[in-house]
Amino acid sequence: MSELLVDFITSLDGCASGEGWPGFWGLEGPEYLAWLGEQPEATYLMGANTYRLMSGFAAGEVPKGQDEFRPEEEASVDELTQASKVVFSSSLEEPLMWANSTLVRDDAVEAVRAMKSGGPGLLSTIGSLSLCRSLLRAGLVDRFRVVMFPVITGATGEERIYDGYPDVALEMIEHRTFDGRIQLVEYKPRVLEHPPLGTPA
Repeated sequence: MSELLVDFITSLDGCASGEGWPGFWGLEGPEYLAWLGEQPEATYLMGANTYRLMSGFAAGEVPKGQDEFRPEEEASVDELTQASKVVFSSSLEEPLMWANSTLVRDDAVEAVRAMKSGGPGLLSTIGSLSLCRSLLRAGLVDRFRVVMFPVITGATGEERIYDGYPDVALEMIEHRTFDGRIQLVEYKPRVLEHPPLGTPA
């Protein structure tokens, strides 16, 4: 059975991006980049908005506020281009132009449920806040990983990740600091019907 990882990079205040900020908030370091390069092969899951954004980058569109890609950003996009990707959308049309991308029009929750039962391997989200929220609510997420960068984007932050989430209990299974400033936390999530009534043991 496949394992499903929801994977975010965020500011400390839980935003997935910020107007005028470069990728990784410009704060990636050698330890973090080396760790990224060590990640196992995965099939990436995304919605239409993330597909449009990332496939645009792959086609050479530069993020707002930048004149050109930094080498770290180019390498990240190149790796995604080579990876297998599944895009859930009712608005996109086939064929998808970004290499190694498959369009799925079926209900994303049921499609991912079937993908998980279809065999071994790692499924990982990229961006796609509403997709991640739906998969979490459905109880399909095995690991919830957040890499927090040391910025608060109170004035410029966009894509607030946790708005609309249910209450979720998180059991920590991994934590690590990169380059003395970037914090990784990884959890096993459990969606709650109501807050715990007693004090955790």
